Amino acid sequence: MKKILWSILALTLMQASTYRLQDGTTDLRLALLKYNGGGDWYANPTALPNLTRFCNLHLGMALNPDYATVDVGSPDLFNYPFIHMTGHGNVVFSSGEIQNLRKYLIGGGFLHIDDNYGMDPYIRTAMKEVFPDLEWIELPFEHPIYHQTFDFKSGLPKIHEHDKKAPQGFGLLWEGRLICYYTFECDLGDGWEDQDVHNDPKDVREKALQMGANIVQYAFTGSEVKL
Repeated sequence: MKKILWSILALTLMQASTYRLQDGTTDLRLALLKYNGGGDWYANPTALPNLTRFCNLHLGMALNPDYATVDVGSPDLFNYPFIHMTGHGNVVFSSGEIQNLRKYLIGGGFLHIDDNYGMDPYIRTAMKEVFPDLEWIELPFEHPIYHQTFDFKSGLPKIHEHDKKAPQGFGLLWEGRLICYYTFECDLGDGWEDQDVHNDPKDVREKALQMGANIVQYAFTGSEVKL
């Protein structure tokens, strides 16, 4: 399973020229995680298409802009090297979903969780069920995820203000590999949305998309960092 997943990553990095569609993209997509519990997993519907287009333009990728939606417990999870998760409220994983997500992440997958405000206590509980032996680690500003194509010397940009707290980026590491990156007090995904959704200034949206591109690039290239 891990070998298959990393083979997909390698094909993508080579832009998978033999698998290009008529519009010049490949059929490899970013994916949005659908979960139970009542939280609005479907928030920010324009975010991933905009992030995909930004990555294709600035990273030379060839991702299909039509993102996929995948259930936590679905075997289709393993078709997507990058999974994005967001929302404002409750998150509940069944025992089967816990095992499926754990296998996906251990097998080479990557999960980005973006708290859209109000998700924090629920996602911490849910992910503790997936990895009971792992603790969230706040990533230092020197971590490679902040220094891919775009350089963020002070870590995450602040997109929306809620509790007057600095944005924080937390990670779960499995055998030294960052398998889950959690953006908190940031609202990164809001900054990926169409401009008229939140009326964010151009420079704020640009920073959000740049940081998003860094996360995608990091997830697709992989890196083992001991913290």
